[in-house]
Amino acid sequence: MLLSVCLLAASCALWPPAVRAASCEPVRIPLCRSMPWNMTKMPNHLHHSTQDNAVLAIEQFEGLLGTGCSPDLLFFLCAMYAPICTIDFQHEPIKPCKAVCERAKSGCEPVMKRYNHSWPDSLACSELPLYDRGVCISPEAIVKAEGPDSYNQDPSRCNPESNPDFPMDSNNFHCRGPNGDRCRCKTVRMGQKTYVKNNYNYVIRARVKEVRNRGLEPTAVVDVKEVLKSSLVNIPKETQTLYYSSSCLCPPLAPGEEYLIMGYENEERSRLLLIDGSIAQKWKDRMRKKVKKWDQILQSPPRQSRRSRH
Repeated sequence: MLLSVCLLAASCALWPPAVRAASCEPVRIPLCRSMPWNMTKMPNHLHHSTQDNAVLAIEQFEGLLGTGCSPDLLFFLCAMYAPICTIDFQHEPIKPCKAVCERAKSGCEPVMKRYNHSWPDSLACSELPLYDRGVCISPEAIVKAEGPDSYNQDPSRCNPESNPDFPMDSNNFHCRGPNGDRCRCKTVRMGQKTYVKNNYNYVIRARVKEVRNRGLEPTAVVDVKEVLKSSLVNIPKETQTLYYSSSCLCPPLAPGEEYLIMGYENEERSRLLLIDGSIAQKWKDRMRKKVKKWDQILQSPPRQSRRSRH
């Protein structure tokens, strides 16, 4: 696997496994094996001398990762506990960018405070470099070379609607899903028949803040404006994270746009899901009335046939 790492003040380099520096070692931390790098160097930024020690330390964040509080949290933690090791930076492991830390902290510290915990001093964002003032890594700065194992991709390539400069019919549209297949979102037509058949767990009106396809799971961060239906998971009118089922980002969502979103829920993990059959249509006021009507039809008991009444 080739890895292209583009960093400020460093050239983009492609290098095969055989050329890696002798001081680098394969990433063995289970939580970090999904990262777009597979070589690290100890001691890490938290002064763990071995990966065995780092594993014990990073595992304390498993519960926080399970809340989905920030799509940047796993990337940030792995950049700290299993820092990327490249042929150009053998002496000092590359740190994550300050902005990555701040995004992870802003999303997850409120969750930690609910359990009387605060953001660890050892992960202080103030100690990290700014992207424009030094070498650091962020999800935006690492791009996997294309191939059948490509997973972390530029969201605008899998989600053309989020990039006005990338036309839908472009011959260059070669973003691939987790199995190496071309990303092709099936069009799900919004209508009464589809709504009744699919029996969605939740229906919301929401404005998209961010769509991310990097790290462990592709997600969309939205501001919920209105909850038209909820079943298993409580959905407050605030920022929520929606979890895609694949890296193809279907249905596509464009940051800054407001949508009617229909999807499913994972009650056990309190997650809102976007999977095959989910719908995202740009919001129009008349949709509210339609959804309420369809929901009444869905909830009403089936009519008996004349023959069954005799």
